[in-house]
Amino acid sequence: MNAASMDHRDDSGDRLAGPSTGPSRAVRVVSALVGLEAIALAAAVVVLLIDVVTLTPASLASAVALIVLTAVAAVWVAWIAVSLLRGASWSRGGALFWQLIQLTVALGAIQGAFAQPLIGAAIAVPSLVVIVLLFTRSVMQHTRRPDREG
Repeated sequence: MNAASMDHRDDSGDRLAGPSTGPSRAVRVVSALVGLEAIALAAAVVVLLIDVVTLTPASLASAVALIVLTAVAAVWVAWIAVSLLRGASWSRGGALFWQLIQLTVALGAIQGAFAQPLIGAAIAVPSLVVIVLLFTRSVMQHTRRPDREG
């Protein structure tokens, strides 16, 4: 009996601990990169909070809304990172969606009157790496739904 046939999952589709050797290097790298993206979002929340306290925003309601949305995104992306490591089937789609969002932000940073190509590249390069890794065999097998095996 091989490790793939001994794959056990709970009712939510998350992989349960079993006799396998653990996640592959690609799974660990993609989870770590997405986790770093969550940390960057959390840092953005802190900066936005400092800005709203120390500066006078043009619209306090908009500033608070941006802080809340960024905080929600940080929690969501952190959950994706953890879920990728656990093998949740939905996590690849969530990670891909987030990378596409980041690529649109990177594109905006690269062009325009206030272009910041280095910031755009710093956002785009990890996103492209994550997208490539999401479609590797080991990541796809790690996040496969139990009813789709075979």
